[in-house]
Amino acid sequence: MTPTDYSAPTDSAVRAIDVHELLPQQEPFVMIGAVEHYDGARTVTSLQIPEDNLFVEDGKFTAPGLIENIAQTCAARIGYINKYILGKGIQAGYIGAIKEMEIHGCPLVGERITTEITLKEEVFEMTLVAARITRGEELLATAEMKIVVK
Repeated sequence: MTPTDYSAPTDSAVRAIDVHELLPQQEPFVMIGAVEHYDGARTVTSLQIPEDNLFVEDGKFTAPGLIENIAQTCAARIGYINKYILGKGIQAGYIGAIKEMEIHGCPLVGERITTEITLKEEVFEMTLVAARITRGEELLATAEMKIVVK
C-alpha cells in the first residue's frame, strides 16, 4: 500500500499539527509555518515571511528561501507519512535535483505565501514533485524537485 492509498485527514486536523513535529530542520532554519492540506498526492503549506528569516535580504524572501520552502514542504509531507501513517520517526532528506525552476517574484516581509507540491513519482527513497508557490493568486515560483530520503 502506498501513502496515496490512505484516506486524507481533514484540513483542520492537519493545520493543528506543529510543523516542528514533521521536519528534521529546527529553528532558525524552519521555512514553513503550517501544513494546510495533505492527501497523499498533494501537500500544501503556508508561511508568513518573518523579518528575521535567514533568507530575507532587503525586506524580501530570496530565491534560496523559496527553494528551501519547497524542500521543507516535501519534508513535511514525508514527515506526516512517517509519523501519522507508518508510525516511524522523522527522516532526513536531501534535494537530489531541481528542474525547470522559474521564479517570477519574491515575497516581502509580512506577506503570506502558499506552497503546493503534487506527487509525480515515488520510487524507494526518492520522491519527485511538481511545486508552485503563490502569494494570493499571484504565481511566484514553479519547479520540479527530487527529494532523496536518507
